Amino acid sequence: MVKTTEEITRMANILRLHVVEMTTEAGSGHPGGSLSSADLMATLYFGVMRHDPKRPKWEDRDRFILSKGHAAPILYSVLAESGYLPVEELKTLRRMGSRLQGHPVRDKIPGIEMSTGSLGQGLSMACGIALAGKMDGKDYRTFCLLGDGELQSGQNWEAAMFAPHYNLRRLTVFVDRNRLQISGCTCEVMNLEPLADKWRSFGWNVLEIDGHDVSAILDACDRADRADRPTCVILNTVKGKGVSFMENKAEFHGKSCNCDQNECAMREIREKIGK
Repeated sequence: MVKTTEEITRMANILRLHVVEMTTEAGSGHPGGSLSSADLMATLYFGVMRHDPKRPKWEDRDRFILSKGHAAPILYSVLAESGYLPVEELKTLRRMGSRLQGHPVRDKIPGIEMSTGSLGQGLSMACGIALAGKMDGKDYRTFCLLGDGELQSGQNWEAAMFAPHYNLRRLTVFVDRNRLQISGCTCEVMNLEPLADKWRSFGWNVLEIDGHDVSAILDACDRADRADRPTCVILNTVKGKGVSFMENKAEFHGKSCNCDQNECAMREIREKIGK
């Protein structure tokens, strides 16, 4: 069911609530980059993508690849809210025997297209899926979310050459440009700039937007759908978005909240969703 912009914005914060709660319950996980991509995920699953939780293998479904697999909490959350798994199961994140492993595993949960987590490989997978669709005469779209620190891996740029060469115009890539990775600022670890010009030089249609503006994300997806080439959407985001003490803090890349922090974070998010 397609939701309004206001409903998608509210859903993004519901997803944030899940992320904080499930990573705190697990005592581990990656909340920072999950929170920064919540607006995108809510927009894709409730405003853009053609998918059906009752038919997860539907041949004409749109495909989504979470290349930055450590952000699995946000993927599990949106799949649960979409109806692919029970919302109650989210609290089993990283438990022994749980389907919700630290990184997404294909066939563990309906709706997960590819096992990811080894950074730098998701775009190559997305290119293969998009090429298969083109060769089969399908019109489904393929979406892929990359972390900005992940772009320091060379395989991404091989795939970036591949997509325009084969004119994979049904492929849209999103870069979660929160400028932080586990070891600090991306500009200090390995500078990525001029990022937009790099993608353009490989032949991509490039858009740069506020990654927390649902209307801007919807517009970018519409423009990508009409483009004559693959599209890269650079999402300017805030790591830990939605929880004041987590925002722009590299330490929350891979660290969950303690009990007191969890209470504070949950209160902040609940105020935004009126819950």
